[in-house]
Amino acid sequence: MQNIPRQWTENGTLNRWIDEIASLCRPSHIHLCDGSDEEYDRLAKTLVDAGKLTLLNPAKRPHSFWCHSHPDDVARVEESTFICSLREEDSGPTNHWKEPAEMHRHLHTLFCGCMQGRTMYVVPYCMGPISSLFSVVGVEITDSAYVVLNMKLMTRMGKPALEHLEGGSFVPGVHSVGVPLAEGEKDLLWPCNPQARCIVHFPEERSIWSYGSGYGGNALLGKKCLALRIASAIGRDEGWLAEHMLILGITSPQGEKRYMAAAFPSACGKTNLAMLTPSLPGWKIECVGDDIAWIHVGRDGRLYAINPEAGYFGVAPGTSMKTNPNAMRTIQKNTIFTNVALTADHDVWWEGINGEAPEGLTSWLGEKWNPSKGAAAQPNSRFTVSAKQNPIYDTEADNPQGVPLSAIIFGGRRNSVIPLVYEALSWEHGVFMGASISSETTAAAKGDLGKLRHDPFAMLPFCGYHMGDYFRHWLEMGQKTAPEKLPRIYTVNWFRKSSDGHYMWPGFGENARVLKWIFERTAEEAPAQKTAIGYLPTELDVSHLSLSQEHMEKLLEVDKAAWLQETEGLAAYFKLFGQKMPEALLGELKELRERLEK
Repeated sequence: MQNIPRQWTENGTLNRWIDEIASLCRPSHIHLCDGSDEEYDRLAKTLVDAGKLTLLNPAKRPHSFWCHSHPDDVARVEESTFICSLREEDSGPTNHWKEPAEMHRHLHTLFCGCMQGRTMYVVPYCMGPISSLFSVVGVEITDSAYVVLNMKLMTRMGKPALEHLEGGSFVPGVHSVGVPLAEGEKDLLWPCNPQARCIVHFPEERSIWSYGSGYGGNALLGKKCLALRIASAIGRDEGWLAEHMLILGITSPQGEKRYMAAAFPSACGKTNLAMLTPSLPGWKIECVGDDIAWIHVGRDGRLYAINPEAGYFGVAPGTSMKTNPNAMRTIQKNTIFTNVALTADHDVWWEGINGEAPEGLTSWLGEKWNPSKGAAAQPNSRFTVSAKQNPIYDTEADNPQGVPLSAIIFGGRRNSVIPLVYEALSWEHGVFMGASISSETTAAAKGDLGKLRHDPFAMLPFCGYHMGDYFRHWLEMGQKTAPEKLPRIYTVNWFRKSSDGHYMWPGFGENARVLKWIFERTAEEAPAQKTAIGYLPTELDVSHLSLSQEHMEKLLEVDKAAWLQETEGLAAYFKLFGQKMPEALLGELKELRERLEK
């Protein structure tokens, strides 16, 4: 290995840590990333020359690339993801835990010499606007050039992050694909080590270690690892929230603009809602972020949100000009596509994009596609792209103070029980609604599809500490400001089905009709009826929709028997959190049952 310089940056702590990891991992070369376009192009060319990236047709997808991964490295792996808090009780029953010292010994064994024959990339990055007091700097060390390219698109990476860091603290993260190379050995096309896969978070240390996976959710350490699991623990300690939420701005025909945040489990339509093209004339949506929100109390007592990310790591299948035209326009150029299908003329294709599959497809496995062997694109295939390419990019995404929230929305995939939309009776009731979310599982996590599971606040896989304490933290956030300044809280469900198994609500651009009602409710302008579960619309703009009265009534139905059964399931689920389950939420459950029985 080359001699390691001791003065990588102006930050002495960072320099010592780089040396420490280099001594452990023993790379052949070390590269401090500057985040420049020239660096990106150079690394991309290296991967193209090595056959790991395929340059797409410049006439159709300028400056864009296609790649595919190991068949067993396509999603988050929750069974291999750990929250190693000092005390097991602080990790909670929904996280995997190991004693920190034991895990450090295991990681030392895994990482010892793991970068032999490889380049060690040092990637400084900033989560949040560079000039924001609410931003956090992380530094990821990785042996994957693919990770570097994606981090360039997803974060504010390189020199700007180092300048924001100066002499301050940072969140260290170490990532390796886990396949060292012997001298003269060529790199593998799909570098990963599924048998030893391990994604580890140390909340008190504010550090991340990831081994054996190249999938974005496991390898882009600024995303779920820092922006949610570590940031949620920082937010608990500092009095703010790190949430699995989109942020959008909505403007009425009269020019009034409000901001909303919304939490949905992965692959349940967050990106589609964040980039919505409203069906209603005169209404306008702008996108601040499609996946993560950091929420803090502003000087005026309102809750403000920043999007810590600078790009989108979106699910490709199902994305089309019908479902999400703004996403399709965003990915026309300068995009990395992972595990989609490749067309004969070097464009990309996936199920749901535009009709029947064309002839001559290469599947996501890198083979000639055979329909009898499954989908052409992996169900969790992705695109990575800069947010600033979005035609409805909201420039307030760069506001260092964030945007003020008027509404917070929760949702999931439920084919029954949950109405199209309803509003919480209070902040405490809204927190109860968030804690009560359950949804059908999707391809974003490894495991069975379509199985109903509880996913409170859509944070089940991402909370870096005990969820009972997390619920309490949400309740405490409501006490930090006056009730009239708090955002109103809503639950939505686009996925309710009729008895014949068809979706009753048209969804996509028509979801603007629900957002319109929420918008008007936050200004006391829309009528609502108080029910046992919350406030439901008495009037919803369904003009020019071919929606039957029967379906409309079903969409807003409160089925007493089904809801009582729902409360029984929630009571059993809440027992999981033991003594840490807040009494206030148990009280909300009791009151809901009483209202239903009346």
